[in-house]
Amino acid sequence: MASFQNPPLDIRRLSQKLLVMLSVGIVCMYLFYIFAACCKSEVTKNSDLSYDRSVSVTGWYHERNGTALRDASPSGGSAALALEANSSGKDWTASRRFPHALIIGVKKGGTRALLEFLRLHPDVRALGSEPHFFDRHYARGLSWYRSMMPKALDGQIVMEKTPRYFVTPETPARVRAMSQDIKLIVVVRDPITRAISDYTQIVSKTPGVPSFESLAFKNGTAGSVDALWSPLHIGLYARHLERWLAHFPPAQIHFVHGERLVHDPAGEMGRVQDFLGLQRIVTDKHFYFNKTKGFPCLKKPEGSSKPHCLGKTKGRLHVRVQPEAVRKLREFYYPHNLRFYQMAGMDFGWQ
Repeated sequence: MASFQNPPLDIRRLSQKLLVMLSVGIVCMYLFYIFAACCKSEVTKNSDLSYDRSVSVTGWYHERNGTALRDASPSGGSAALALEANSSGKDWTASRRFPHALIIGVKKGGTRALLEFLRLHPDVRALGSEPHFFDRHYARGLSWYRSMMPKALDGQIVMEKTPRYFVTPETPARVRAMSQDIKLIVVVRDPITRAISDYTQIVSKTPGVPSFESLAFKNGTAGSVDALWSPLHIGLYARHLERWLAHFPPAQIHFVHGERLVHDPAGEMGRVQDFLGLQRIVTDKHFYFNKTKGFPCLKKPEGSSKPHCLGKTKGRLHVRVQPEAVRKLREFYYPHNLRFYQMAGMDFGWQ
């Protein structure tokens, strides 16, 4: 009889062992799942924090062309995709916004240099090209304009520069229609030096144009100044500023001294950062003076092995203008400059 009873007993014991092993396996799998989920959450959190620091320190370098931040995340993807994966529940998504500030002028005053210097700041997102929205492409609408802007995070300042805005009569009202609180930056330099620089650029692009003197004066230097000639008309700063002050209070307009931007870029940048409400991060440690170009250049930026200077069109040798022509232009601009000093609230010292 024993030979017939033992098998059922062995089967019950085996079943109990299998049941215990299955239960232990289920418990182990559950604990492993919880542990893995915790580790994944911690890694994601650390990755987001690491990326946030990366944007804060090196974001400017990945937006040299005014596009959305890319290749700044640990995975090498776009910043927008990486930011959307934040496990903390906060909205860190970059988006396209209307500008908080505009560099509105003036041509050949130093606007490109100022833009490049500002793009060193981690809290500035600036469009690299000139969109010319308010002077040439206004009919395309504000949606098109916003689509041109670089993506930015909350707290970052979006800006663009188009020097022609300052001298275009319709622009102030159009800008105000978009934003009453926008901050405006005007880079100005001696109007005579600016005009000669402007003419030098014209000659470089269009060989064979008449001399500076024949264009600046009616009937040569013996005649009156032709204030309608664009290189001279732009230098009538007070006349252009009057239109902007009809739409914006002086507190929203900041003037950058073009000559000081060359000789003391850190000082001028400090004042611009204050005006924009930014921490003074761009300082003298970012610049060195290039004796060949006669212009400040940026020291080696992060991610680059070479210093960064503006293009060959910046700091080029001006054409020679007759002393008599310069003297007559000094007399012409003198009252205009004095009026501009009063309106701007500062003496630029142009003699």
